[in-house]
Formats: sequence, structure tokens, C-alpha cells
Amino acid sequence: MTPARPSASAWAWVPAVFVLIWSTGFIVARYGMPHAPPLTFLSWRYALSVLCFMVWIALARVSWPTSRAQWVHLAVTGMLMHAGYLGGVWMAVKAGMGAGLSALIVGLQPVITALWVSATGARVSARQWLGLGLGLLGLVLVVSHKFSAGGPGDSATWGNVAMAVVALASITTGTLYQKRFVQPCDVRSANAVQLLAALAVTLPWVGWEAGGMDWHPELVGALAWSVLVLTLGGSSLLYVLIQRGAATAVTSLMYLVPPCTAVLAWLLFGEPITLSTLLGTALTALGVWLVVRAGRSS
Repeated sequence: MTPARPSASAWAWVPAVFVLIWSTGFIVARYGMPHAPPLTFLSWRYALSVLCFMVWIALARVSWPTSRAQWVHLAVTGMLMHAGYLGGVWMAVKAGMGAGLSALIVGLQPVITALWVSATGARVSARQWLGLGLGLLGLVLVVSHKFSAGGPGDSATWGNVAMAVVALASITTGTLYQKRFVQPCDVRSANAVQLLAALAVTLPWVGWEAGGMDWHPELVGALAWSVLVLTLGGSSLLYVLIQRGAATAVTSLMYLVPPCTAVLAWLLFGEPITLSTLLGTALTALGVWLVVRAGRSS
């Protein structure tokens, strides 16, 4: 059983909703990071998300993938797009990397995706390349004030840069792999398989982390939001977007996450929005519009 596809007018709002949800990931990290080691937090997130999906699947009588190959492909994407991406980002931030640098490194995903797509023979139009360039420039402007702020939590080392690069490689490879190998199936059972694989990869490393979960209200709220909104909502929308859209157009949406996060940080924490943030947001929005529009017209 698969859920009914949304109408064209309803579907038009899905990318915007995805960007808004995905942007809260950095806010969740800010609330949860002081109270739990990164891989311990993520293991709890994966386990609780699997439990929620299992209940949803049972109540809706959702079908599971029917072939062994589909299970394997979903497991690979889960290890890459959940364990590799989230694990790399959270460990890099925990190891002292600032949000600006981590957002910039992971924000290279659309360009790397376009280069790979182009190298494999698929066409990336001149308008899309222009949009990718404008989006990258906008991203640099948005996070530039993070670099100038400095501080003990904004240092770059070989270790935390390597973790951020692992996150970048994981989300890029996972997106391309899913688009290439994963056959259409119900998003709920697909997510359950992906998260089970991510949990299996992440859980063995928890014992190596120092400290445990401090069940502070901020941690409980961050964990609840991570499970109910980021995973059940955001990850499901990302799965559907990849299945429906071209890889370059879908990944270009990631350019919009840092500007949206900057706005949320301003609303929630009073972090200033600078002129470079506003200019970068405008350039990023223009770049994504060029990429998506060019993808639809090609």
C-alpha cells in the first residue's frame, strides 16, 4: 500500500516545507549537543524513529520491499545519508568546528553532484551551472560572519574537517545512489530500513564516547523534534524528492538550508542577521530558482 500522491498544487509546497524542516537540524544540535555525545544522541534518534515508523507501518498495513536487492540498496542509502552524513556533521561540531565552516563544507554537495552528473554523461545546462555558482557564492556570504566571529568553538583541525568531508561525501553519494538504484516503494517502510541500517552502523561506536545522556528538558525536546519532525517528516520528504526529481535540482535545495537556519537562529537565539546574510540569501534563492527552473525545462 502506498500513500496517494499529492496534487500538483500541493506538491509545489513540498520543497519549501522540506527546506524549513531540514534547517532546524542545526537548531536541534545547538539544544542537544551540550547534553549528549553525538553518536549516542543519534543512536537514540534512529531507534525511536524506527519504533515510530514500525507503529505507523503496522497501523497503515504498509507493504515492505519485496526483493533482497531493494533491502540492500535501502540499507546502503541509510548508512550513507543517516549514519555517515549526520554522524560526520555532529562529530565535526562536537570536535570544535563552527557552524559556518561545517555548513560551507556540506554545502558543496550541489556542486559535487552536478560535476558527477556531468561526468557520467547527463546534461547540466549553462543556466544550472550559473545557478549553482550563485548559490555557492550566496552560501559563502551567509556563513561568512561565522568565520569572523572566531572563538573556541570555531576552530578547524584536520580531524574535524575530515569528519565534515565524510558527511559531505556520504550525503552526496547517498543521494546519487538512491536515485540510481532504489526502486519506488512506500516511503515509510523505506525509511524504516534505512534507519535500521544507520542504527546498526552507529550503535557499536557509542561505547567509545565519553559521557552519557543528561536528560535535560532541552535534550528531551531536541530528541523529540529530531524523531517526529526531522526524521519522520524531513527524511521522508527528502526520500520522495530524490525519487521524483533530478539529482542536481534536488540537491540545490540544500543551498537554502543555511540562510533559513540563520533566520531561525535570529528568531530563537537573537543571533544577528548581517547585510552579507541578506545578500547571500537573495543570491542563494536566485541560484536555486535557476537550477530548478532549468531542470524542469530541459
